[in-house]
Amino acid sequence: MSATAPAQNESRTLTGAEIVLRALKEQGVEVIFGYPGGAVLPIYDALFQQNAIRHILVRHEQAAVHAAEGYARSTGKVGCVLVTSGPGATNAVTGLVDALLDSIPIVCLTGQVPTHLIGNDAFQEADTTGITRPATKHNYLVKRIGDLARTVHDAFYVARSGRPGPVVVDLPKDILLTQGTYEEAPREEHRSYRPQTRPDAESIRKAVALLKGAKRPVVYAGGGVINAGPEASELLTEFVRMANMPCTNTLMGLGVFPASDPRFIGMLGMHGTVEANLAMHGCDVMFNIGARFDDRVTGRLNAFSPGSKKIHADIDPSNINKNVKVDVPVVGDAGQVLRALIEAWKADDAEQDREALANWWKRIDEWRAKDCLRYEQSGSIIKPQHAVKRLYELTRESGRETFISTEVGQHQMWAAQYFGFEKPNRWMTSGGLGTMGYGLPAAAGVQIAHPDALVIDIAGEASILMNIQEMGTLAQYRLPVKVFILNNEYMGMVRQWQELLHGSRYSESYSAALPDFVKLAESFHARGLRATDASQLDDVIREMIAHPGPVIADICVDQKENVFPMIPSGAAHNEMILGAGQAGGVAGVTDEGRVLV
Repeated sequence: MSATAPAQNESRTLTGAEIVLRALKEQGVEVIFGYPGGAVLPIYDALFQQNAIRHILVRHEQAAVHAAEGYARSTGKVGCVLVTSGPGATNAVTGLVDALLDSIPIVCLTGQVPTHLIGNDAFQEADTTGITRPATKHNYLVKRIGDLARTVHDAFYVARSGRPGPVVVDLPKDILLTQGTYEEAPREEHRSYRPQTRPDAESIRKAVALLKGAKRPVVYAGGGVINAGPEASELLTEFVRMANMPCTNTLMGLGVFPASDPRFIGMLGMHGTVEANLAMHGCDVMFNIGARFDDRVTGRLNAFSPGSKKIHADIDPSNINKNVKVDVPVVGDAGQVLRALIEAWKADDAEQDREALANWWKRIDEWRAKDCLRYEQSGSIIKPQHAVKRLYELTRESGRETFISTEVGQHQMWAAQYFGFEKPNRWMTSGGLGTMGYGLPAAAGVQIAHPDALVIDIAGEASILMNIQEMGTLAQYRLPVKVFILNNEYMGMVRQWQELLHGSRYSESYSAALPDFVKLAESFHARGLRATDASQLDDVIREMIAHPGPVIADICVDQKENVFPMIPSGAAHNEMILGAGQAGGVAGVTDEGRVLV
């Protein structure tokens, strides 16, 4: 009997595997990313006998989680993963930690040895709940068939509620084979986990008072606003425009505020813009919504925005005052916080200091005029910045809805700097964990969710090899993902740090035996393209976009190019190293190109 049995038979007993699938269907799951093995074969057998849920066979369990992350981030739904016991579960751990740090809702179903063998070092046994406890928001080990359906329902509730995150449900094989009755998802409020979503009115009042009285305000928005849904991004845009305040985004928050809006001052942090970092340093009131004061944003904590009053709105109360002490904490869902803030702002009779605000914008525009992302494309060698900028411009020219994923490294930062995002949920990248190998499987997950969209993985030649086997997934499911490799033959960010911080001692950062990516693409039934000269770049990008199937485009770029601006490790966020020729005229810049304000 399948999990999609006729309604008149719903009361009869089902196997545990069928109960799992019925619970997934009730939770709205349409796609599972997984890889079979002995402990989960009962679920795979039940999948074979139904048509409600589609299964995508990846080539590695880590990739299954990243694909589910891409699916979740681009849709706002919970991503679903199915892996077997032992190595299947342990291979998924990197993806689970990635989802935990970036607040991505994932439910990962892991197989387990039969209950009577747990703890006996049985074949393909691992202590999955022990291993994944620090890697997940929560996890479960199901030992009774009567607990199975309720546990799956709980897992989805926990994954998507409050601060989203990954949840593991460990399923012993005997539980999957045992007969039981199905229990529908509870309709009442969860008995123990009830995260606060509505902000406290007094906190909102204090926030409005600070912001209206600010002479040098900054709005600092992160991925939490994206997690709150599209309406939250619309409300953020409404508030920033209404209050005429500068807005900066974290790496995870790109797209939450339109990049083309003149109030957007760019990404902040280690490779953020001069205007964003100096505005954060010089502001008198900072409004942080949906960001966690990550170390890549703050730089040295004791020098971070030292003169500002800080408002921090976050759905996770444990994030508040964890890294940076704030003056006005606001606990709540980002969308509800912004709605309450706008209402309170309009109801408040106090006026902003328009003259001070105009002077603040004048100062920001002076920083912006330094054009810290300026680069020079001349001659035949392709500058990586130019490659990303032309990719951005030609995708816009195509008129297609575009989603971007990245691997991790220099190419990731260039993508963040030069590819403008107007909407949320179009940018998939590994922020907190910095997982090389994330981008290709994430792009596959995005393409599954958006079959008609243009999905591009901006990659490095080192990162792409971490999960290159997922080209097989693209081939099997005819997913037209485009892989755009900025190939400098180095682990680029490692090489950059070695050059700037370790006396140019390039220890093990050169890739001495790279594959021919064109032939590699062809071996995976994809199209391979290559640009070695700047004159070839546009034609390769256009051909990549136009091709109806998967493509690997090998873009051979300047090997010596570095990502600037850059805040060195251990420096303050107003101490930036700029590119050659960019330091002149910025107040407080040393001869070495470091900005000191």
